[in-house]
Amino acid sequence: NVTNREGENLGNIKDLMIDTSKGKIAYAVVSFGGFLGIGDKYFAIPWEAFQVDREDEDFVLNVDKEKLENAPGFDKDNWPSHAKHEYLTNVYNHYGYKPYWN
Repeated sequence: NVTNREGENLGNIKDLMIDTSKGKIAYAVVSFGGFLGIGDKYFAIPWEAFQVDREDEDFVLNVDKEKLENAPGFDKDNWPSHAKHEYLTNVYNHYGYKPYWN
C-alpha cells in the first residue's frame, strides 16, 4: 500500500523498475484511482520519494497532493518507453528529484 504523510491510502505499488546497469531501483509504478483495477492510472515515481513505514508495512509517499494530481501518468496497457531517459527525466523533474544517472 502507498499512503501519504497523513496516513490516507493513495493506491499501491504495481511494479518496481530496476536499472540493471546501475543496480538501482529507478522508480516505482504506482496505481491511483479506479475501482477493482478498472479506470486506474499508473504513475512512475522516483524511488527516493518513498519512505517505509515499518510498523504499518506501508510505503509513505512524501509528495504534495497537488503535485500528484498534476503528475505525468500512463495507461496500464500502454507503458512508456524509457530507452532515452527523456520520460524519466521529466518524471524526476516533476517530483523535484535529480535523476540518479546524471
